[in-house]
Amino acid sequence: MSGLGRASAIIGAGTLISRVTGLVRTIVLVGVIGSVAAGAADSFAIANQLPNSVFSLISVGVLTAVIIPQIVKATADADGGNAFISKLFTLGTVVLVVITAIATIASPWLVWLFAGDDATPGFRALATAFAYWCMPQILFYGLYALLGEALNARRIFGPFTWAPVVNNVVSIIGFLIIGALFGGPLTRIDDWTPPMIAALGGTATLGIVIQAAILLIFWRRTGLALRPDFRWRGVGLGNVGRLAGWTFLMAVASLAAGLVQTRILTEASNLGASVATFQYAWLIFMLPYSIIVLSIGTPYFTQISEHAAAGRDDEVRADIARSIRTLLFFIVAAVAAVVAAAIPASRIFTNAASDAADAALVLVCFLVCLIPLTVLFIVQRTFYAYGDTRTPFWFTLFQSALVVLSALGAQWMLAADVIPVTALAATIALGQSIASTIQVVVAAWLLHRKIGGLQIRSWLTAIARFAIAGIPAGLAGWGVFLLFGGPTGWTTADKVQGALGTVVIGAAVVVVYIGILALLRSPELKVAGSLLRRFRPGR
Repeated sequence: MSGLGRASAIIGAGTLISRVTGLVRTIVLVGVIGSVAAGAADSFAIANQLPNSVFSLISVGVLTAVIIPQIVKATADADGGNAFISKLFTLGTVVLVVITAIATIASPWLVWLFAGDDATPGFRALATAFAYWCMPQILFYGLYALLGEALNARRIFGPFTWAPVVNNVVSIIGFLIIGALFGGPLTRIDDWTPPMIAALGGTATLGIVIQAAILLIFWRRTGLALRPDFRWRGVGLGNVGRLAGWTFLMAVASLAAGLVQTRILTEASNLGASVATFQYAWLIFMLPYSIIVLSIGTPYFTQISEHAAAGRDDEVRADIARSIRTLLFFIVAAVAAVVAAAIPASRIFTNAASDAADAALVLVCFLVCLIPLTVLFIVQRTFYAYGDTRTPFWFTLFQSALVVLSALGAQWMLAADVIPVTALAATIALGQSIASTIQVVVAAWLLHRKIGGLQIRSWLTAIARFAIAGIPAGLAGWGVFLLFGGPTGWTTADKVQGALGTVVIGAAVVVVYIGILALLRSPELKVAGSLLRRFRPGR
């Protein structure tokens, strides 16, 4: 357990700093390009989203589902997996280069695909110009992920988590320079000239390049000699390809659902919360998920993969129950805190207090599925640990279909005047949360059948305890927000006060939450305390 705690501390600290600097990066970007009802912000949001979307098709699912378990298995080879990893990296780099070139050439068509026919020619032209600068990110995202997941599989967790901090710092400096040179916020599409487009798109891509390059510095700690090797036959890459096929299809399903959402969201561009606001709300939503779930869950995934490879199913079941209980202890507190501070937190990413409430509504609708997605993280990766990528494809396809239906339903409600255009993004976010919750129920039931039990009663009991503490804690935090003046108080006066208000409200929630759990003598307090002690210097 000490090894897991130490790894969680390294990942958690790095993720925390990464996400905080990422928030600062987004705050600076909003100052340059705007957020709510800003056509230029939506254009850049679509362009900068494209490399992530294309990369997810070819790599994210493959890496998470396949690479870590396969590298863990390859370490048993006589050379410690050196030949396998070199061949894998060579093949991966070739594929990434080819896909990046094709995607860059296809930028105008990809922008049209995501923006839809209703987008104005000026909107699509600006998004396309940004896309040409952003598309090379696919290659460097891929290299970063390949190197980072290989380091994680060798239990070297720090570099993969800390490298994005440098990326964020580079972007912050670049965005500040752009703001100083050109002013801001430049929300109108006509405000943007070719040099300005090159500066913003180039800065975003440069950060990803440096993020990938940093991991090469730490590669020697693996003890492996990474070299080009084009002899891809005979080392089991065929099995990787078969496993990856299902994750590729899973990524296609998720991308298709996201594409439908984005096309519908553009109907609200320049009118209310749209693509950029949707992404910024998702960024806040992902903050507790990344800091808590990834920092604690990633070491557990490596351990689950080792136990699954050894056929120790009892230990896998124990890992699942223990990890879910530990994760949910923190996540329930995070949900209560972010809901209570949703408006001040959203004010950080808006240039006017009047826009914060609309953005906060999107955030709260996303938060509905934070607890279910925490459970899904462990459940889905347990399937991966057993080399089963087909089952996650089917329940992800099911979820994607529900997301599409919910987005189309939101579009119909907008057309029928059931909801105002300012509520379109929130309605789509709520539909996604409901779809994800249903997905978790299906996925947990399938895993229960596969491995003969998940000790569900133990973590459902824990959820009940956490809810007993979380609900009054959240109400206490909301009371603090109202005490500070509510939506028109000092916490929404500007971005800095929004950030300070979020911290104060969050702290109040955590104090009440911990106090109630202490009165209930929750056993998870001891586990959480041991994890948090790993953050102390010298541990």
